[in-house]
Amino acid sequence: MPIIRLETFIEASQETVFDLSRDIDLHQVSTVQTNEKAVAGKTSGLIGLNESVTWEARHFGILQRLTSKITKMESPDYFVDEMVSGAFKSFRHEHIFEAKGKGTLMTDIFTYVSPVGVIGKLADGLFLRDYMKELLVQRNEVIKKYAEGKKS
Repeated sequence: MPIIRLETFIEASQETVFDLSRDIDLHQVSTVQTNEKAVAGKTSGLIGLNESVTWEARHFGILQRLTSKITKMESPDYFVDEMVSGAFKSFRHEHIFEAKGKGTLMTDIFTYVSPVGVIGKLADGLFLRDYMKELLVQRNEVIKKYAEGKKS
């Protein structure tokens, strides 16, 4: 089971970074390369505990739908979203926010299980893990820009 761990320091308050990280509208801005859209459930604004969102996006040339739900939340320190349905066998994305000096350390821990057994494990090693990591890095760069007031 691949685990992707990213740390991003953002010069903004913990509350600001926490809210931007669960902002559905900003998520769509950060995934413009896959044309990701919220199509069901909570489709705009800040997602909260026990709310779900269904995303539609194009990955590897295939239009896909994925529904995730916020299963844990402790504002402004932590929240978890988990896949309810979609292409993965499962995924869990922990979002951790820690005040550090004049900013916030945002930590992502993304754990997933690929579908289709051995073929999925092979895909992880060849390209899927790197692809997922790059999506998270791009998303975090957008959160950082907005939190630091550098939206250009």
